[in-house]
Amino acid sequence: MRKQIKIDYGDITQISCECIVNAANKSLLGGGGVDGAIHRVAGPELLEECRALHGCNTGEAKITKGYRLKADYIIHTVGPIYSGVKEDRTMLENCYRNSLDLAKEHGIHSIAFSAISTGVYGYPLEEAVPIAVAAVRQWLAKNPEEEMEVIFSCFNETIYQMYQEELGE
Repeated sequence: MRKQIKIDYGDITQISCECIVNAANKSLLGGGGVDGAIHRVAGPELLEECRALHGCNTGEAKITKGYRLKADYIIHTVGPIYSGVKEDRTMLENCYRNSLDLAKEHGIHSIAFSAISTGVYGYPLEEAVPIAVAAVRQWLAKNPEEEMEVIFSCFNETIYQMYQEELGE
């Protein structure tokens, strides 16, 4: 496998890859949107493991098993609640970098990201998508020895088209 970035249009809980990234809240105990969907599909064992992690700070990442998902692992990262300040960008970049670093630490070679912080956290897609793509490209460039497939999972046509445009597809 070579380094590559792909786009998937569909449900992140149904992707066949080693790891999916959960756009989690700080408690890691489930919520709405992608977070709630991942918890529902993974099953109650996920909630039990997440309780033992004692939450997660914005921009950081923690890993659990995938349980009933097709993915073996879930990396939980907490994106910033959008406020329009410079720190929002830094925290969002950190979500992608820290998730990829954690995947590398665990020998994971395929990972799927949702559009972190663009749901209830209000990060505008037109700002978040370029940040996500740039952060992933930078990580891949800084880790040339890693064979990593990165998938941007898009649950609707608008997000899918924005990633296509950003990646030049």
